[in-house]
Amino acid sequence: MNASVPRSGFTRFLESVNGDGRHGLALAAVVLLLVAPQFGGEAGRALLRYDRTGLAAGQWWRLITAHIVHLDAWHVALNSIGAALMWALFARDYAPRQWLAILVTAGVAIDAGFWFLDPGLEWYVGASGVLHGALAAGTLAHLRRHEPDGWVLLVFIAGKLAWEQFHGPLPLSAPGDTVIVDAHLFGALGGLVVALALRPRSEPL
Repeated sequence: MNASVPRSGFTRFLESVNGDGRHGLALAAVVLLLVAPQFGGEAGRALLRYDRTGLAAGQWWRLITAHIVHLDAWHVALNSIGAALMWALFARDYAPRQWLAILVTAGVAIDAGFWFLDPGLEWYVGASGVLHGALAAGTLAHLRRHEPDGWVLLVFIAGKLAWEQFHGPLPLSAPGDTVIVDAHLFGALGGLVVALALRPRSEPL
């Protein structure tokens, strides 16, 4: 019988933030997916963003690529950090296919919300709306498991969305940023709706 190899403190830390093994590689792939479009410059950004005129002309790929392209490197960094935070909190709450359904539905909800409810919005970029979908779904999973942090997360996301709808972007937003707060609301609702139909994993993190 082979003796078990003791786990290092760093290994235990990676496990605690869902960063071990395949989880860590998948997170790296997500961050790479957010970073890669930045190398296309302004021309690439114009080609990939949500653009109402382009969509009306049949450029349907924009419904997908709008959520991975960003205004600049600063926004890429912010959303990459946001993705890592969502990963640390929630990665194991749902199976990979469930997460795919959550994220895709959040993106679809944002696109549909923009098209039907925000007809004056000409263009949009960024992953923050989809990240709000992940936050809503993860919060629901923690509430279903009766974890104390679920209530903290619920107060946070509900308060944040309410503030944005009534007062605009949070004061911590960078000066000069044009934050499309409806993306956060639509994404959170999309993530929540599909999560209601899913069964999260029963074991705590």
